[in-house]
Amino acid sequence: MIKMVVFDMAGTTVNENNVVYKTLQRAINEAEFDISLDEVLEAGAGKEKLEAIRSILRLRQVEEEQLAAQIFARFLQLLDDAYRTQDISEQDNATALFRTLKEIDVLVVLNTGYNRETAESLVQKIGWNIGSDYDLLVTASDVSKNRPEPDMILLAMEHFGIRDAESVIKIGDSAVDVMEGKNAGCRMNIGITTGAQTYAQLQAAQPEYIIDNLIDLIPIIQRENSGVPA
Repeated sequence: MIKMVVFDMAGTTVNENNVVYKTLQRAINEAEFDISLDEVLEAGAGKEKLEAIRSILRLRQVEEEQLAAQIFARFLQLLDDAYRTQDISEQDNATALFRTLKEIDVLVVLNTGYNRETAESLVQKIGWNIGSDYDLLVTASDVSKNRPEPDMILLAMEHFGIRDAESVIKIGDSAVDVMEGKNAGCRMNIGITTGAQTYAQLQAAQPEYIIDNLIDLIPIIQRENSGVPA
């Protein structure tokens, strides 16, 4: 039986028009680089954001930790400004899906490459409440190793006393999300095309499913919990 679904935030459950990656691009290019948004998405999607910056700089054969830290500090400033003015909303059917899952006793966990302060500000801006809309928020700043390492998923499992990842689904809009779920041993790892990466980019990580809308998750869980083959 599926007991828990772990959802990525930006691009998966939160619609912010790729502002985080556009802001990453701006912060890096302010440091005298010429990085395209496609390069940012290819190298950085789904990762903790300092690690994303490191990965993007490696595209230009640059490995300078002090520079990465400076860019990250600037990114946080720019992102704070963007989120105060940007329209932030849930992805289509997110709240409806969360409530349907709660009705069938499936836990809803949000996880993200953001730090806790940024993640909580997004949740508050959308109006989601712990207990009624979701059950737990796990952020990059809560663990020592970030995606594609499985630590955030494992922390959520530990929180709820779930011992077997065969009862967990991970869903996200990047290949790194899929890899995170695979590394945790999740029963299913699902890509969604609403965010950072294309169907082809998601397919490269070999998810069990790729969906176009969050509501498509319901029949997948119903099949799994009824024992009917997909």
